[in-house]
Amino acid sequence: MQNNTQTFFGESEERVTVQNFNNISDPQEMRYLRTLAEIYPTIAEASTEIINLEAILNLPKGTEHFITDIHGEYEAFIHVLKNGSGAVKMKINDVFGRTLSEADKNMLATLIYYPREKMDIIRRTEKNMVDWYRITLYRLIEICKRVASKYTRSKVRKAMPKEFAYVIEELITEKPEVTEKEAYYNAIIDTIIEVDRAEELIVALSHLIQRLVVDHLHILGDIYDRGPGPDKIMDRLLRYHSLDICWGNHDITWMGAAAGSLECIATVLRIQARYGNFNILEDGYGINMLPLATFAMDAYRDDPCTLFRIKGHEQDTDSETLLNMKMHKAIAIIQFKLEGQLFRRRPEFHMESRMLLDRIDYEKGTITLDGKTYRLLDTSFPTIDPADPYRLTEAEENVMERMQSAFQQCEKLQTHMQFLLNKGSLYLVYNNNLLYHGCIPLDRDGNFEKVEVYGQKFAGRKLYDELEKYVRRAFFSTDEEERQKGRDIIYWIWCSPMSPLFGKNKMTTFERYFIAEKETHVETKNPYYQLLDNEEVMNRVLAEFGLGTDAHIVNGHVPVLQSRGESPAKCGGKVLIIDGGFSKAYQKQTGIAGYTLTYNSYGMNLVAHEPFTSIEDAVKNETDIHNDRIISMNAPERIMIRDTDTGRKLRERISSLKELLYAYRSGLIVENPHALR
Repeated sequence: MQNNTQTFFGESEERVTVQNFNNISDPQEMRYLRTLAEIYPTIAEASTEIINLEAILNLPKGTEHFITDIHGEYEAFIHVLKNGSGAVKMKINDVFGRTLSEADKNMLATLIYYPREKMDIIRRTEKNMVDWYRITLYRLIEICKRVASKYTRSKVRKAMPKEFAYVIEELITEKPEVTEKEAYYNAIIDTIIEVDRAEELIVALSHLIQRLVVDHLHILGDIYDRGPGPDKIMDRLLRYHSLDICWGNHDITWMGAAAGSLECIATVLRIQARYGNFNILEDGYGINMLPLATFAMDAYRDDPCTLFRIKGHEQDTDSETLLNMKMHKAIAIIQFKLEGQLFRRRPEFHMESRMLLDRIDYEKGTITLDGKTYRLLDTSFPTIDPADPYRLTEAEENVMERMQSAFQQCEKLQTHMQFLLNKGSLYLVYNNNLLYHGCIPLDRDGNFEKVEVYGQKFAGRKLYDELEKYVRRAFFSTDEEERQKGRDIIYWIWCSPMSPLFGKNKMTTFERYFIAEKETHVETKNPYYQLLDNEEVMNRVLAEFGLGTDAHIVNGHVPVLQSRGESPAKCGGKVLIIDGGFSKAYQKQTGIAGYTLTYNSYGMNLVAHEPFTSIEDAVKNETDIHNDRIISMNAPERIMIRDTDTGRKLRERISSLKELLYAYRSGLIVENPHALR
């Protein structure tokens, strides 16, 4: 990994020169400086701020944590979030080295992850809790000192729980004026134990360590689908101190559903049915499934719907499972109808090849694809009119109208989707890394594919930007036609061969349900995935987004099949594919439970995880997702805040403040020490 200082900011020298000062009489520049003077009305205040910002520039870069393809696996996600992909254990090792046994380190790590749960267990066996409290508090304080050392006191203070802010600051701050330091700190600890607040302080210190170990979180998509807890994940992210999100293809369908896209609503419902997760909608979001259940029981009452078994529940035969299977088939047929209507309505999407219901011979029970006829595994289509196969029945229309109303009026869902819009995007450039979920559509030669979006063609970064505009229009445009275009493009993003979030030549959902022949199930990946080790092509991708050859691409979406010898690092480490399979549905294929990435002041660490069992197991037996750093890329020099995007903004602020000082001292602006701010 090369030194990032010049990579992030080619013009690393201060821009404030005598020549700059000679230009500040420009009217626009003066207006800006006068506005700045309202915030810093005196030379003393402007100077103090410059000193403070310069100090921040010389602190080490905070740790970034990259997680992707969570797929609703709440407990595994929370565990990785709490342990910072091994960052907590690294701090424990940094502080205690060989002075603690591995057993003590594991206990301390588990305590930091789950303080209340771990103390409940310790209380049952520990004979002298007073000594345990004292030892544990001292250990946590030492770790707190280490993790707080790379931040300003102000930032650490803001991260502290209010109840213990004063006490924690006293304990972790060096006090040169105190001569009997040991006695001073002992007295504080003894008092905390005496007044029976030790456990609450242990909880507060543990949460503070979790908070300070990771400075910023990157989610690279697919929070939703398959797993049972995406709503809980979203609730947790709403409270997270600093993060951004790159939308995944599954997230985009939920966004489309919240915006009112019928196609997206049907897709979301079908996937929840497929994995037996209707409780996400009913319990998590309060969306009533009764309209769909009632319709399915009526329309498919005599149909066993055996092709629509719930994934992971194949052995179940109870009445609830049978109902779910009927609901599963009912919404799948509705989805195929709705997407056929969309593709017919939007010929510019070039998706006619995925209109399959009119290719079925309903009398013979066959379908013709690419000139070859296949027998269907299921020929019961009570709601399809062969003369007009894409028309919804009156009952189906009623179901979808009620579902659309429920999705659009669900306050919690709308809050979560607004959060995705506010914190999210299709791609992100951050600290010399390019982040996205899927792929950059390329041709076989590695050139950017020109993709049509409503009559105009876009490629590379411009394609991403154009698609994102339409996603936001689906929610915010005052023009109903533009809002509809936005809703429709969201579904295109979900399943189009040219979509950067899908990246395959076709989505063979229908074939996987109804046709036995595996040849029809094949989904060929975009050439991008075959070119991941081509340095020339990857450098071209980086350049398209304004980055140099020593930048990195961090990519989600495609599970890394470690069981087949695949590596998450491509192109000599330039490209990092960090989806190893959080989803339990993928783990048999991948042989692993996910990759995550951390990027701290010393460099990058790619971490592999074993499957997560349960929080109970983690607390009781101190088992952890095994953190194995499979790739470390160390920076030749420690990376400081001045070498980051934040540092660039701070340097620009310092430059402006220096211009303000010059304006004060040259008489262009008059100090106002009595200004009310």
